[in-house]
Amino acid sequence: MNKILTLILGILLTTNLFASSILVPMDDSQTNHLKAYGVTFWVLENGLECDWLLNYRDGSFLLPARPEIQEKCIIFNVSYEVISDAEVNSIFSYISKPEINMDKVKLQKAPRVAVYAPKTYQPWDDAVMMVLEYAEIPYDVVYDEEVLRGDLNNYDWLHLHHEDFTGQYGKFWASYRNASWYQDQVIESETQAKKLGYSKVSQLKLDVALTIKQWIFNGGFLFAMCSGTDSYDIALAAEGVDICQPMFDGDPIDADAQSKLDYSKTLAFQNFKISTNPYEYEFSDIDVTNYRPIKNEEDDYFTLFEFSAKWDPIPTMLTQCQTKILEGFMGQTTAFNKDLIKPNVIIMGEYKVANETRYIHGEYGQGTWTFYGGHDPEDYRHLVGDPPTELQLHPNSPGYRLILNNILFPAAEKKKRKT
Repeated sequence: MNKILTLILGILLTTNLFASSILVPMDDSQTNHLKAYGVTFWVLENGLECDWLLNYRDGSFLLPARPEIQEKCIIFNVSYEVISDAEVNSIFSYISKPEINMDKVKLQKAPRVAVYAPKTYQPWDDAVMMVLEYAEIPYDVVYDEEVLRGDLNNYDWLHLHHEDFTGQYGKFWASYRNASWYQDQVIESETQAKKLGYSKVSQLKLDVALTIKQWIFNGGFLFAMCSGTDSYDIALAAEGVDICQPMFDGDPIDADAQSKLDYSKTLAFQNFKISTNPYEYEFSDIDVTNYRPIKNEEDDYFTLFEFSAKWDPIPTMLTQCQTKILEGFMGQTTAFNKDLIKPNVIIMGEYKVANETRYIHGEYGQGTWTFYGGHDPEDYRHLVGDPPTELQLHPNSPGYRLILNNILFPAAEKKKRKT
């Protein structure tokens, strides 16, 4: 085995003498799209810079021609091509043409990644954690205590685990109030709230949401999926208003809760109506799960918008994919009612016929946020207790590529971040 590795490294070193760069294609020729992001992140982690070729072969990466990078590609089963200076210059010349919707963005430094999740989480509970593990991208787990003491300042990028920021425990009460896992979750949440000086879980979650919002304003990059999207905005709109029924917080809901919502405090949504029915597995009419016209899995899909790589680099980066039509997937928050999205929000993916959006993005202060509907891009209807997705069976998943686009996005050269 040692002789084989020595031979491979010798070949790589010899090849590198005549090469300028390593091209990692992201079109259909790529054997493992998801691991390709892991290789690129690893390059940045090791203090090297690289280029993201927007729309060139579906968002390819141009890496330094080093033997250790080629070895990493081989280990990760990532397709790559060793190309010369002349070939690199030819690519740059082509994508720089005004009529060609392509561009290159310099990736400079690996972002520091955190996931907001309870200490009892399991990686397979959340699509983002699963793909981070699969792509071998390092991350830390933070929760309420860490957020409130200011630990977010140590990170560039934060993902919200499918959390309920309204303090209603995911509204699982109707179906699972007698389940031990639900009862344990309530005890754990209430204990944590009291430890941190709050009489209600909803009050704790609001302060966490406000702290995260300030972190975004100061330059953080937020990404959320499923109920981490709408419940977050609902909590912001309901600041100072009791929207919880007694089984969630021990006292009555504010009878005028709906009229007291302040939509100016939210990031993405406006004019929504909250669900005050504890028997309804829903937070508001932001989510379309209960009334979408799609009845069959084979009819469920969404389409990515095409943006100008030269003029709109941010949404272009976030939509890099080998296809523009992706299979839909459900969650507690499956997709967003288009009529309730603020006008300054960038819609990146939608199912137009159903008037629903799946993938949206916006700026707040010096930072940005991105919301992605659904639970797991490769598990159409994930239910409590279902087995985890085996990502080795889905190495080219377009839906998971969108998640990884967001993880690399903070590494982009600063002048390219703002449109």
